[in-house]
Amino acid sequence: MSEFDGLAALVTGGASGIGAATVALLHERGARVAVLDRTTDGAHPQALAVRCDVTDSGAVAGAVAAAAGHFGALDIVINNAGIGASGDVSENSDEEWHRVLDVNVVGIARVTRAALPHLRRSRHAAVVNTCSAVAFTGLRSRALYGASKGAVAALTLAMAADHVHEGIRVNAVAPGTVDTPWVGRLLAASADPPATAAALRARQPLGRLVTAQEVAHAIASLASPAAASTTGAIVRVDGGLTSLRV
Repeated sequence: MSEFDGLAALVTGGASGIGAATVALLHERGARVAVLDRTTDGAHPQALAVRCDVTDSGAVAGAVAAAAGHFGALDIVINNAGIGASGDVSENSDEEWHRVLDVNVVGIARVTRAALPHLRRSRHAAVVNTCSAVAFTGLRSRALYGASKGAVAALTLAMAADHVHEGIRVNAVAPGTVDTPWVGRLLAASADPPATAAALRARQPLGRLVTAQEVAHAIASLASPAAASTTGAIVRVDGGLTSLRV
């Protein structure tokens, strides 16, 4: 028997990167998993794939209902969908501020709100949000992205406090720079991709990028029924970026 046998999970942004690695790991450990993503191309073949834009309340409600209806329950919500942004406070338009906060912060509220009635019926209810190391340390050209992930950290703690007496645990992971398609696009757009890649590796004390599988491991650990006393935690998977000076 696996720790997730019989449990149903949904993962937003689950068709690529950290989300896809999380879906694969949860499935491997026995969970039934739904992938919610704007495009489900590349979604795990054994997962329920549901197209969903987390900025659309109606789409979110329908997608969560579809997942819960398909599985007959919903025990775990992984709020992983997110988008990046570069620049200081002068470099992002109002429209981009609204878009990034809508996806990265309000999207978590929409999905969790839709899932709450199902989570309240679960004996192993867990929510895990994807935060970031930039919530805890100032990095250049990450004003908007850092603000959004700082909000995710605060939202995680507020949600944990609100729902602890309902038996719903809420935690988050805070990765450093992860080797994902988004980072690949960031490097491709830079003036000197090799130098930019070297700088990203160098700022993490481990000297390399975090892998999506390493973040997925932390997410699964927090979602596991074996972590029944863990709530309100934000686990840093950042290669020492926010805590070590070496």
